[in-house]
Amino acid sequence: MDDQEQADGPEPSAPPPSSPSTIARIIGACIVASSVALGIYWLIEAVQPNGGLVSFSFLLFLPAAICAFLSYVIDPQGRRTVGYYLSIPLWVLGAVVAISLVLLREGVICVILLSPLWMVSGLAGSLATYKMRKRIRNRQSYCIAILALPLVAMQVEPHIPLPAEMADVSRSIVIAAPPERIWPMLRGIPDVRPDEGRWNITQDVIGVPRPLGARLVGEGVGADRHADWGHHVRFRERITHWVPGRVIAWRFLFDDVAGWAYTDRHLMPNSPYFRVTTGGYQMRPEGGGRTRLTLSTQYRIQTPVNAYSRLWGELFLGDLENNLLALIKARAEQHADAGRPTAL
Repeated sequence: MDDQEQADGPEPSAPPPSSPSTIARIIGACIVASSVALGIYWLIEAVQPNGGLVSFSFLLFLPAAICAFLSYVIDPQGRRTVGYYLSIPLWVLGAVVAISLVLLREGVICVILLSPLWMVSGLAGSLATYKMRKRIRNRQSYCIAILALPLVAMQVEPHIPLPAEMADVSRSIVIAAPPERIWPMLRGIPDVRPDEGRWNITQDVIGVPRPLGARLVGEGVGADRHADWGHHVRFRERITHWVPGRVIAWRFLFDDVAGWAYTDRHLMPNSPYFRVTTGGYQMRPEGGGRTRLTLSTQYRIQTPVNAYSRLWGELFLGDLENNLLALIKARAEQHADAGRPTAL
């Protein structure tokens, strides 16, 4: 036995998991953790309402600190297994999701986007406490330091410039129809039915609205396509490239984004950290009366986790593009079949 152990004496045995003192300690820890998390959330919203939640402090440091704090307070003697420590972020994430959706009224998309990051950072915080638990001598100082970590990060982060990147999402489909039959639909389909298009996670599970229609006002470069996606989600597309039967491209104009709050107030398409910029269709004959139609969307991202954000951009925008392409394919091929003579 070394001198430190002689000075400290043997560690007292931990109370049983169901003892009143243990239950009271766990409840108290949860109250403190919840108060700190909500306080930092509201502080970030007050200081940076347009982008504070898209930060290292909120995405990574806060979940890690909360899970590290709870892990230590729940197991002050350091006798639990690593599996127990790693289970704590699961419970924390469940509580965070419930509070976000019910109390804070965050959108489903925002919670889905953040959950994997919260989980990874929470696991890192719990695992760090597990590794250091035998070396922690001053429990009070450790808990205060852990809970102060997000606040310290908030002071440093504004001085670190975020990287900005351009990203492109493209999807294509082969249609059994010539370009001249498809071209009118690229100008706009004003009467999209609810049963048209393709099933996808973004619209059928997460709940992003489906398009109701689009119409072209004007002709050629400078004209506007007016898109309506329901739930007051409307936007314009200013035509920048126009080659009849081949290419139509545009620049997005989000004049009225009030309706986009239905989807998520932190995911406006013209925010400082996420801005949808341009898009367009391109057709290429494939032979045999078939045409390959490609839809592309470009956007700008400026977040602490651009690589992670691009993964979600591929899913969300890819789903929206696949749905539009499937809609055009079904209509073009239906019209092509209607134009064929019936065999006698």
